[in-house]
Amino acid sequence: MRVEIWSDIACPWCYVGKARFEKALDAFPHRDDIEVVHRSFELDPTAAKGETQPVIQLLTKKYGMSAAQAQAGEENLGAQAAAEGLAYRTRDRDNGNTFDMHRLLHFAKGQDRQDELIALLYKANFAEERSVFNDDERLVELAVAAGLDADETRKVLADPAAYADEVRADEREAKELGANGVPFFVLDRKYGVSGAQPAEVFAQALEQAWGSHSPLKLIQENDADACGPDGCAVPQQ
Repeated sequence: MRVEIWSDIACPWCYVGKARFEKALDAFPHRDDIEVVHRSFELDPTAAKGETQPVIQLLTKKYGMSAAQAQAGEENLGAQAAAEGLAYRTRDRDNGNTFDMHRLLHFAKGQDRQDELIALLYKANFAEERSVFNDDERLVELAVAAGLDADETRKVLADPAAYADEVRADEREAKELGANGVPFFVLDRKYGVSGAQPAEVFAQALEQAWGSHSPLKLIQENDADACGPDGCAVPQQ
């Protein structure tokens, strides 16, 4: 069964929600039969590449709150993250464009390193001091730590078109599915879970989706010739 997660590296609730979902997934009896795929969703696709701003400043502008209110919100998020065993810097974080990170995540998917990379990107953004928004070499370091080749990663970053269509396709599909915010979880293309729900909610969703999940039913009367891992059937006279 497949679980698809639409998220953004700049989204703190995606960071927390991923941890809560994984807590439920780790306890799920059919854990080894679940495929997790991360999908792209930019919270601010208009943000210019290379330009950053302090998170507190962003929050005051976007939501019309005071700096004190914004800081209180960050402290609350820090507490929520800590409850899930996550490190979270409540001060002096920055924010910027995440498009290149999403392109790298699609590159990582093809190398079977997507989950490793997204975990490192979240940690770097929310728990570490060095910015992930204005330094391609920082992204290269994280990609290498996830098991990706440094030179290939640089090639992806140097080509704005690389995996761009895949990112845009994910974002279009999110709209078609009715996802107005992230994190957004889709289980077996039948069930959706919105937001950083408690682990218990994710556990219930996994059970429900698995319970209604059924393998493909073949409609055939007799076996027919076909090709497989061992080759193709040779017609017999």
